[in-house]
Amino acid sequence: MINSKMSRRAWLKGAGASLVSAAALRAQTAPATQTAPPEGQTSTHLLDPQQNVGEPAAIAANRAQRMQWWHAAKFGMFIHWGLYSVHGRHEWAMEDEAIPIDEYMQFAKQFKPKPNAPRDFARLAKRAGQKYMVMTTKHHEGFCNWDTKLTNYCATKQGPGRDLVREYVEAVRGEGLRVGFYYSLMDWHHPDGARCATDEAARRRFVDYTHGLIRELMTNYGKIDVLWYDVAWPLDAAGWESEKMNEMVFQLQPEIIVNNRNHLQGDFSTPEQHITAEKGDRAWESCMTLNDSWGYQRADDSWKSPKTVVRNLIQCARDGGNYLLNIGPRGDGSIPEESVRVLEEVGGWMSRNGDTIYKSDLCQPRRSNYASFTRTGNTLFMHVHFWPGGDLELGGLMTKATSARMYASNQKLEFKQDPYQLKLSNLPQQPPDHPVTTIAIECEAEPTQDNIFVRKEKPRDGV
Repeated sequence: MINSKMSRRAWLKGAGASLVSAAALRAQTAPATQTAPPEGQTSTHLLDPQQNVGEPAAIAANRAQRMQWWHAAKFGMFIHWGLYSVHGRHEWAMEDEAIPIDEYMQFAKQFKPKPNAPRDFARLAKRAGQKYMVMTTKHHEGFCNWDTKLTNYCATKQGPGRDLVREYVEAVRGEGLRVGFYYSLMDWHHPDGARCATDEAARRRFVDYTHGLIRELMTNYGKIDVLWYDVAWPLDAAGWESEKMNEMVFQLQPEIIVNNRNHLQGDFSTPEQHITAEKGDRAWESCMTLNDSWGYQRADDSWKSPKTVVRNLIQCARDGGNYLLNIGPRGDGSIPEESVRVLEEVGGWMSRNGDTIYKSDLCQPRRSNYASFTRTGNTLFMHVHFWPGGDLELGGLMTKATSARMYASNQKLEFKQDPYQLKLSNLPQQPPDHPVTTIAIECEAEPTQDNIFVRKEKPRDGV
C-alpha cells in the first residue's frame, strides 16, 4: 500500500525521477502507438479509468457474472502481515527508515507466528459481518508468505517454517468467506527490483520472477476469488507485461476478480483512505486502515471509532461500492485488542442492521446534518449517527412516505409529511441503537431528495 501519510498523487510525483530514467526501456517494450505517460505518472491508464487497456473481450463479457458475489458482499477485511509486523513500526519502515538489507532480513528469522493464527483473523471477520478477506502474500519488503520455489526469502524457509498463505486460505474457507490475495509488484528486496527500470536484462529476470510467483499463487491453493495488485513501481504496463500477466491469471482462475493496480483497468477501482465513487457502472472498493497504519505499528493509537467505521460502510453502500477495512496483526499473529473491540462492535451493529447494507441499491438521498442513507427498492433507511432525541426531520423528500419504523426493533413511528419536510415525532431521547440507529421509511416509489426545491419553494417571511 501507499504510505498512509502520503497521497497516491504525491507518491507518484516523487517517483517521477525514476520513471524518466526508465524512458528508454519503455520505448523498447511499449507498442509503437502507446502514448507516453506524463511525468510522475506510471501509466496512461490513470488518465482514463474507463479505458479498456489490454483487456481480452472474454474478461469484460463475463464480468457481471464474476462480480455478482462481490457486489453483494459489500464489506471485506484487509490483512497486512509480514516482517514489518515483527518490527512493529509501520509497513514502510524498511524504506522510510532506510534499514540496511542485512539488518532487515533478521526479521525473517524472528517472524514466528503462532500456529494457525489466520483462524483468528477469519473468525473476527465473520463476527464483524465481513464477507471476504484479502491478505498480503508479498508486500513491498519482498518476503513471500507462502511455500515458493523461486526464493528462499519465504515463510517455509525462514522463521515461520510453514506456509502461512495455506493456513490463511484454509481458515477463510473454514468460515465460509471468500479468499483474496494481495500481491505487491514493487519489491525492495529483489536485486532487480529497481534496476529493472533501466536494464533490459534485469527487467527480463524480474518480470519472469514476478510472473512465476503469481503463477504459484494462482495454481497451488484452489479457487481464489480476488487478486489485489499493488504499487507497480518502477515499470508501466508494457514493462510488467501486464496483459500477459492477467491472461495467465484468468487462464488459471477463470472466475477471479482483479483490481486495477498493475496498470490495467481490471474489474474494479481502489480509492485508498478515502471514499470516492466511480462514475457510471464502474465497480469500486474503498480500502482503509483501522488506525493510520496498514502493518502493525505498536505506537499508532489513532483508531477509528465503531461509529466512524459504520458511517464509512454506509457511505460506500449508498454509492454502490465496497469497503475493505484493514487489520495489522502482530508478528506473533495476535490481533491488536483495539482492532478486535472495534470490529466486534461493528459486527454487533451489522447483526441487527446488516440487510440495510448487503441488500442496498444506489441511493440518491444524502443531505442531513445527523444521518446518512441507504436504500433497498422503495425503502429508505435513515441511519442516524447523531441522535437529536424527541423528533427527527428530513428535508426535501420528494416521494410520499407510507410508513416509518425503527429497523432493529420494528417499532412503528409517528410521522407527518408536507411538500418540504418529513417529520418523525415522539422518539426516545436516547438513541435506541448503537453506534448508529436506523429508521426504515417506506415510500410509494423510489425515494429521492431535492434540497434545492426546498430552498426555492419553501414559504418565506415578509421583509
